Amino acid sequence: MSHRMISIGGASGFWGDSSIALPQLLEHDGLDYISFDYLAEVTMSILARARAKDPSLGYATDFVSLMERHLPRIAERGVKLIANAGGVNPVACADALRTKIAAAGLNLRVGVVTGDDLIAMQPELQTCREMFSGAAMPSRLMSLNAYLGAAPIAAALGAGADIVITGRCVDAATVLGACIHEFGWSLSDFDRLSGGSLAGHIIECGAQATGGLFTDWEDVGDWANIGYPIAVIDADGAFDVIKPQGTGGLISRGTVSEQLVYEIGDPAAYLLPDVSCDWRSVEIEETANGRVRVTGASGRAPTETYKASATWQDGYRVGATWTIIGEAAADKAAKVGEAVVSRVSSLLSQAGSAPFSETSIEIIGAESSYGANSQARGAREVVLKIAAKHADPKALDLLVREFTSAGTSMAPGFTGMGGNRPKVMPLVRLFSIAAEKSTVDAQVRVEVDGQAVALPDVAKPSCADAPTNGDGEPDVSAPLDATNLTKVPLIQLAWGRSGDKGNHANIGIIARRPEFLPYIRHALQPDVVGDLFKHYAPAEVRRFDLPGIHGLNFMLYDVLGGGGIASLRNDPQGKGYAQILLGTEIAIPADLVRS
Repeated sequence: MSHRMISIGGASGFWGDSSIALPQLLEHDGLDYISFDYLAEVTMSILARARAKDPSLGYATDFVSLMERHLPRIAERGVKLIANAGGVNPVACADALRTKIAAAGLNLRVGVVTGDDLIAMQPELQTCREMFSGAAMPSRLMSLNAYLGAAPIAAALGAGADIVITGRCVDAATVLGACIHEFGWSLSDFDRLSGGSLAGHIIECGAQATGGLFTDWEDVGDWANIGYPIAVIDADGAFDVIKPQGTGGLISRGTVSEQLVYEIGDPAAYLLPDVSCDWRSVEIEETANGRVRVTGASGRAPTETYKASATWQDGYRVGATWTIIGEAAADKAAKVGEAVVSRVSSLLSQAGSAPFSETSIEIIGAESSYGANSQARGAREVVLKIAAKHADPKALDLLVREFTSAGTSMAPGFTGMGGNRPKVMPLVRLFSIAAEKSTVDAQVRVEVDGQAVALPDVAKPSCADAPTNGDGEPDVSAPLDATNLTKVPLIQLAWGRSGDKGNHANIGIIARRPEFLPYIRHALQPDVVGDLFKHYAPAEVRRFDLPGIHGLNFMLYDVLGGGGIASLRNDPQGKGYAQILLGTEIAIPADLVRS
């Protein structure tokens, strides 16, 4: 193929995203592809449990239901679809979809990519250590899947697939696969592969690129009809970001820049199966109302391994909340929380049971997330959350019962909506390894309507092209103007977005104006950021620079209490961390702020 540009819409950022995305994208003129991202790590464990109960399940069943409603319009518009909705059973997902297509009397070809599921290979991989902690692999896993790349998707499209279903692949692969197919990119053309991957990264979280979670939320249009993102990608890997006409939301330098920094680590070495991306020099520019241009991505050869993520059960967990109203509500809540945990701990000890492996008491409304920097101790209405982990689900049922009993025996103003009591759930942890590509690739298969498709050969990465970490500290020797300084909240000078990477959190900060960045950078030293979150005890804080977008990225390691469903926190994915950091006061010349 030699198309000058292609348009790809992002219709889903997670399993359970809004159903408004697909219809609006299908009505956008000139759209070539729609991509769907369904798979978070914990989603894989949920789907693995479903498959264990019923071998015909293990995929995102609501994807098939969604397709059934819109298949006639999909066929009419000639739009191709790429989705990782296959979960741990992509073949069953593809078969279910083919049944719906046949029932609708349509002629749409379905391709399927398999080979990411490594659970049968666990004995061979048992000696692999966890990528970050070095821990030994648990003996019993719920799921184990490699993050495949874009080449199999491109192969399926090349064989005539109209819809491609995959299992676990990197989020950006659904977009990069279409680019490789349409533009005929070489698998060693790393700069273009990096650009296509960045396009995928920008649109794979749905409306997060179009005003969702944006710092300046007041400037965003109608949330009820927020537009989902479209990447208009050039053959050289540069692209524009737009949204369907007549939809709410916002496309701006700020919204797209925030999505660039979302859940990345070192921007000089964002490692994907197809390319090691360097996004430090990426530039984001508003070229028209509602249109943003993204250029400057570069890349190097990928590593010789795939990241593979396992999930495993480590006991059980439960969390419950009640509201407490009145004067000194936070103090009353704290006393209730301590009393309930103390009472249940005593009852467990008297019964000869092991203690809780972990407990968490948070007072929502009293700024628990701010630690010692909380300014809301005078709140008159708060929500008390108690959560715990234990090997025995009965111990957690006891906690729920005793917490409920506080409604008649502890603080005044204790109330809540009522209804069903919280359910004890399996505690699922993530375990990530590096798996040799040669081993994984041997089982990757691509089929289009049951016919096998040949995969392209991928050259072994050269050691000379191996990815290197960015130094994170460029030369910024120019002195700062220290005259007539004033202190203003960081939010007046920058946008921010935060997210999770396993048990680590990242906070991306983008200066609203380039001249603000030196003062922001001077103030936000890693130790300053670490001190702001010291109540979460980060193991380390590192800072990386993104000069192209006038930004910084902070990585806070081992800070999420296990992360995801393994964490007892009210914010287990660090979603509020940027909001906390944006309250930091920055010293900056008053004239610069006013200009």
